[in-house]
Amino acid sequence: MSNKIAVLVGTKKGLIVFTSNDRQHWETSGPMHHRGLEVNHAVYDQRNGAIYATANDAWFGSRIVWSKDFGESWEEATENPKFSPDSGLTVERLWHIEPGPKDAPDVLYAGVAPAALFRSEDAGRTWQEVTGLSQHPSREQWQPGAGGLCLHSIQLDPGNDQRMFVGISAVGVFRTDDGGESWLPLNKGVRAEFQPDRYPEFGQCVHKLLMAPGDPSRLFQQNHCGIYRSGDAAETWEEITTGVPSDFGFPLAIHPSKPETIYTVPLQGAEFRCPPDGKLSVYRSSDSGSTWEALSRGLPQENAFMGTYREGLAMDSLEPAGIYLGTNTGKLFFSADEGENWQELAGDLPPVYSVEAAVLS
Repeated sequence: MSNKIAVLVGTKKGLIVFTSNDRQHWETSGPMHHRGLEVNHAVYDQRNGAIYATANDAWFGSRIVWSKDFGESWEEATENPKFSPDSGLTVERLWHIEPGPKDAPDVLYAGVAPAALFRSEDAGRTWQEVTGLSQHPSREQWQPGAGGLCLHSIQLDPGNDQRMFVGISAVGVFRTDDGGESWLPLNKGVRAEFQPDRYPEFGQCVHKLLMAPGDPSRLFQQNHCGIYRSGDAAETWEEITTGVPSDFGFPLAIHPSKPETIYTVPLQGAEFRCPPDGKLSVYRSSDSGSTWEALSRGLPQENAFMGTYREGLAMDSLEPAGIYLGTNTGKLFFSADEGENWQELAGDLPPVYSVEAAVLS
């Protein structure tokens, strides 16, 4: 393998970057960037080679930072995402950064709490609120989940720069078809067991939303109440939880070249967010969720009382694809063979908030 792999690990106390030329021997840079800050998400932008990260501080607020030399130096937005003064709102946390379309190399999106979407057109230096979503007619009825009212998933349609999907806890999935001017709540078929109406128009608690590579109409979500797939751009959803030991979980991953192959990590439930039976397993479906298999070789299978967050599962694009799993107990596991066998890449890290993998050119 001649390609270099980078694994960006956002933690409660900073960002750690692991690199490898063979997925067996790993090096770290930093060793920790933005020490003491909570990095909920970091991403490698394939368009320009920059690393973008959220840097959250309980006292001094939230910042978007980036490095164009792989962590040797860092820049910060001159105008971070913020609400207009007359809104009465303050950005509590930056949750996710999503690079924009390939033909718009300076465009980025950021999801924040309380739930809102921001857009940058100057490579992250300044940010503007996408008010079409913030001013949605249902906004006054939105309610937070346990992690707050957060917009954490952003999926762009690569064939239609006017279409985008977002996931909001605990509100559901929304889609725009006009570049963010208007938004549709699209949650038909998704359960909300905690609501008086189990199938409301909105009010579901999506935990992670992803689009299948090569098929922008096929989406998957890990929800508070099950795993779901859609084949019609989120117009309808079908539950695919059967075969997984729990309908609760946070992370989700999709194989980069096999859009029918998906991965998730089930947890016992909202009240006890640990693996079922104390055995950490990643579940894989090779048929879009019709059947599932547990992958656990090399993962702890006794007294595994850890959890994993919504950004805690990622894949690289090599063949065979690698998969990476971070836990809230500071463990980072990886598999170089699509989940068949696992190894511990690092232990004793701060709680891992996010994992992203990239193949460097």
